[in-house]
Parts: sequence; structure tokens; C-alpha cells
Amino acid sequence: MYTTDAGGATVTEEAIPADAQAGTQTSRAVMGMRDLIVTGAMVPGERFTEVLLAERLCMSRTPIRAAIQQLREEGLLEPLTSGGFTVRGFLPREIAEAIDIRGAIEGLAARLLAERGGAEDALSRLDHVLDGIDTVLEAPVFGPAQVMRYSAVNAEFHAGLVAATGSALLRQEAQRANARPFASASALVQLNENTEQARRHLIVAQDQHRAVLEAIRAREGARVEAILREHARLSHRNLMRALRLHKPLDGLPGASLIRRYG
Repeated sequence: MYTTDAGGATVTEEAIPADAQAGTQTSRAVMGMRDLIVTGAMVPGERFTEVLLAERLCMSRTPIRAAIQQLREEGLLEPLTSGGFTVRGFLPREIAEAIDIRGAIEGLAARLLAERGGAEDALSRLDHVLDGIDTVLEAPVFGPAQVMRYSAVNAEFHAGLVAATGSALLRQEAQRANARPFASASALVQLNENTEQARRHLIVAQDQHRAVLEAIRAREGARVEAILREHARLSHRNLMRALRLHKPLDGLPGASLIRRYG
């Protein structure tokens, strides 16, 4: 099999180390299975096996097995006593716990930035990211395109905040937290898609973004940590409002995973 590297050179798959090939195949398997889950092709309660998924994704069983293990560790899959596995469903309280964990990690990152100081270059880059969010929120019409753009730039801000600490450990833990279903900063943004209610909700979130940078620059560690924990809970309140009003969740990726009742 031939591939092309970033410089345009053609190399054979055999030239790639075996461990790198295995990692690439596992990543492909994880992405493929995530796509099946998010699109509802794999739903909670339905039984799946390595063989079935290998056939569906046109891959060997080895990367499928590794992908299943990774998704089990992330809480997306669970084994069945009869053999095989199924997709997990998530109660609102479980989603809330995952969001709180993400908020705690981001809060710690921001507190460290405030206490240590000296990260003005990184903060200036984050200012620029927030300017991009302002542009989205000021659009004359706030619809699906604006929601998608907000989601992307919002994720960039949250990732940049953790990256600014320079801590590989914090980045790793943030990535782990964001991998949990519905826990990432932009996971639930689409709940109010194409409504002015969405714009109002996101304007509040953006105000908190600005307050975060303000508190970091003022070296207010406790305050910025509290802001980010509260900021994370906006996502959960958004979900709970949708469930309380019995709103359809069809526009939310992975909506079939949410169990309204325990």
C-alpha cells in the first residue's frame, strides 16, 4: 500500500514502523466506531461483536479489539454477560459529573496561569480567539452555520487555555475529560440550534470567557477557578432545560445515548 507524506514523497506502508501502523489502524477504528455511535448506527442495548464491527468497518479484528478497549475506558461501551458488548446510555447526572470533571481541570489550569503569571503571549492569542466568537455572536442572523462556527472557536479557546499552562499532564487529563460523552465545552451547544435563545445563552458564556482572562491577568486564582467551574455547568443546565421541556434532541450528535430516566 502506498501513501504520501506531507512533503509529497511517496512511501510504502512497509516503510512505516509496525507500532506506528498499529496506532494508525487503531485510531481509524476508534474514529469509525465513534461515527457509528454518534450517527445512531450503534445504539444502547444492541449487541455488537468484534467480528461484526470488523466487517462493517472493513478492518481486521486487532485494531477493532484495541478500539473497543479504548472506548470502554472512556465509558462509551460496556461488556455484556452473554458476550460481546453494547453502547452505554448516560443519565443526566452522569453527564453532569463528566462536565464537572472537565470544569475542574480547566479551572485548575486557569488558576495556575493566574498564580504563576507570565503568560501574556498566550492570553493575547486567547483574546484574539474571543474576538472571533464576538464576530459570530454579532451576526445579523444566528442559525446553524453560526452555531457550528461558535462550536469550533469555543473549543479552540478551551483547548488554548489548558495549553497555555505548558503542562503536558493537564493537557492529557483535559483530553481525557473531553473524550467523555457530552462533556466537552462545545458538546451541547447545538441543543438550542437556530434560535435567538441560543444566541442569548452563548452571549452569557462569552461574557464568562472574558471574565476568565480578566481574572487571570489580575492574578485572581480562586476567582478564575470558580468562574470556569460555573461556566462548565452552563452546558448541563442547557441539557436539563431541554429535557424538562421535552424538547427533541435529534439535532444533537449522539442524542440516542441520553437516557431521560434512570
